[in-house]
Amino acid sequence: MSIGNSPEDERPFEDVSEEARPSVGRALQQARIAAGMTVEDVSSATRVRTAIVRAIEDDDFTPCGGDVYARGHIRSLAKAVRLDPAPLLEQYEAVSGGRPAPTPAAPMFEAERIRPERRGPNWTAAMVAAIVVVVGFVGFTAFKDGDTGARVAEGPTPTAGETSSPKPKNSKPAEPKPEPSDSAIAAAPQDKVTVQVSAANGRSWISAKDHSGRMLFDGLLNKGETKTFQDSTKINLILGDAGAIQLYVNGKKIEDQFQPGAVERLTYTKGDPQAG
Repeated sequence: MSIGNSPEDERPFEDVSEEARPSVGRALQQARIAAGMTVEDVSSATRVRTAIVRAIEDDDFTPCGGDVYARGHIRSLAKAVRLDPAPLLEQYEAVSGGRPAPTPAAPMFEAERIRPERRGPNWTAAMVAAIVVVVGFVGFTAFKDGDTGARVAEGPTPTAGETSSPKPKNSKPAEPKPEPSDSAIAAAPQDKVTVQVSAANGRSWISAKDHSGRMLFDGLLNKGETKTFQDSTKINLILGDAGAIQLYVNGKKIEDQFQPGAVERLTYTKGDPQAG
C-alpha cells in the first residue's frame, strides 16, 4: 500500500487565473476573426471608425474619448462579433479602475444656478403687442375712412367750375431691403456663446456639452450636416474626426488646420475667438 498523492492529484490544474484570460481587445479580435469579419466589416456594422476599432483591438482606448465612450464602443463591437459584452465591460472596468464618479459642478456654476439669471427683453411679447397695435390702427383707420365718405356724400354737390383733385402725397418709395450677407447669417448674440459645427469634409462623431456638463448632442454628423449649439457661458466639444469639421464660433470661422482622423477636445466661451 503506497502512501502519497494519487495519480489524479498529479494531473495539471486548469489555469483559470486572470492572466490566462485574453485582454478585452484580444477577445474582440479573436471573436471577429472567428466570425469571418474584417475590421472594415465591424466598422460598417457599428459606425465606429476603423482606426478606433484597430486601437481597441490593441487595447488602446485613448482614441475613444473617455471611459463612457470606450464602454459604448466595447458594447457595440461585442454585439457585432456575437460576444456577450457584460464580461468584457467588467474586465475593462477592472483594468481602468471602475466606473468614473460623476464630476461635481464647480462652485462657480453652483453660484450661477442660485443667483437669478438676468433675462433679456421678451421679444416675442413685444412683437405680439406690436401686431395688436397695428391691427387696431388699421381697423380704426378703415372705419374712420368709411364714416368720412358717408358724410361727404351727404354734403353739397360741387359746381361745374369746381374740381376736386387729391393732394399729392409726399411719400417716398420704400427702399429695397439689402440681401443678407454672410456676416449677417453668421451673426450671433453677444451675451451668449454660439458654436456651429458643420461636417464639410466628411462625416464625424461629435459630442457637445453646455457649461453645466449637460449633454447637448452625442452622435454621428454625416457629410453636409450642421449642428448649432448655444449656451450662456461656454460650449465643450469633442470631435471624433476633426479634419472633417468646419467650426463657426460666435459668428466667426475658425481657421485651425485640424488633421483628418484626429480627436480634438475644444472649449469655447463668449469671448472666442480671441481678438488678434
